[in-house]
Amino acid sequence: MSPQIILASASPRRKELLAQIKVTAVVYPVDLDETPLPDEKPLAYVQRLAAEKSALCAENLGIDLPVLAADTAVVLDDWIMGKPRNREDGIAMLTRLSGKTHSVYTAVSLRGTQHWQAVSVTEVTFRNLLESEIIAYWDTGEPADKAGAYAIQGLGGLFVASIKGSFSGVVGLPLFETAGLLAKQGIHLLL
Repeated sequence: MSPQIILASASPRRKELLAQIKVTAVVYPVDLDETPLPDEKPLAYVQRLAAEKSALCAENLGIDLPVLAADTAVVLDDWIMGKPRNREDGIAMLTRLSGKTHSVYTAVSLRGTQHWQAVSVTEVTFRNLLESEIIAYWDTGEPADKAGAYAIQGLGGLFVASIKGSFSGVVGLPLFETAGLLAKQGIHLLL
């Protein structure tokens, strides 16, 4: 089957989620500075990054397929947690998330005949974590390249007491919102 879209992301999880809804994609990741701007709010941050990723990918490729990009941020008390810089940073993130509810913002940007965006915001509550669990989890290697230093679809799911919102949004690509954007581009699923 020929590709329906370009996915501007190296995330295997995003490609798996697209495959789950039977969307075929060619992967063309782009690299941007993901540092939040001064006083940038989480919603504006994820929207900006997703839009910049899709724009850069479309500009670099110059082809006719629609370009889909996404950005996910874990947010606790207005602190945007990116990917941990190192072991100490990752352990500090998980320690701060322990026993608290945080938000996961995921913005999706689709560039085709027009540019469309959608955002999913999900509330995730962690149970209280033991320091030994946090260290053992870090040592698995799983959290090293994940926003907020955890993967809900992996071992990090052991820490989640509850979730209110989109599970796929926490993984990195909210399927409900993505399907709505694809429909605007004429890619209708299940039809």
